[in-house]
Amino acid sequence: MTVDPISSRGPAIAFLETSSIAKGIDATDAMMKRAAVDLLMTTIVPRGKYIVMVGGMVADVDAALRAGIEVAGKTVVDEFLIQNVDPQLPAAIKGRVKVGALQAVGIIETREVASAIYAGDAAAKAAAVTLIEARNQPGAKGLVVLTGEVGAVRAAVAAGVATIKKEGMLIAEVVIPRAHEALTKSLTS
Repeated sequence: MTVDPISSRGPAIAFLETSSIAKGIDATDAMMKRAAVDLLMTTIVPRGKYIVMVGGMVADVDAALRAGIEVAGKTVVDEFLIQNVDPQLPAAIKGRVKVGALQAVGIIETREVASAIYAGDAAAKAAAVTLIEARNQPGAKGLVVLTGEVGAVRAAVAAGVATIKKEGMLIAEVVIPRAHEALTKSLTS
């Protein structure tokens, strides 16, 4: 089975979120200069925050993340490194993944984007579910939406929530055992 890798040089990603756009851009420059990583995403999110994601081999991604954290300093809102990224995660970060029909639906809502992406990876690895999205939402919140059999969805949501360590970062977790068919269009378009 061929998997569309998040980076052609390895299975790791790092994510850095800052409360300053200028410091985020400066941190991105430091990350790219420190190690041989691929720049996967940069974006400005509401409330003047900046997000950068890089990918590559674990040691390079770790070195780049450390450089970004050092430069960003006190403006770091959240950061993480994921080894062996779940193959579903890249598409879920980029946008909503189309699914034919919803079974049970799981939702994890966080105060920051980074926590949601990390939770989405853990959720997808924990059970046989389909990630619909794991990304930023209006107001710079993070949202994970997934579907599958109810037991798998419960296990996936629990695994995702377990990764959220910062106090107050989790806003809500929801499992809808039998989603109404109207939610398919709402959650996947």
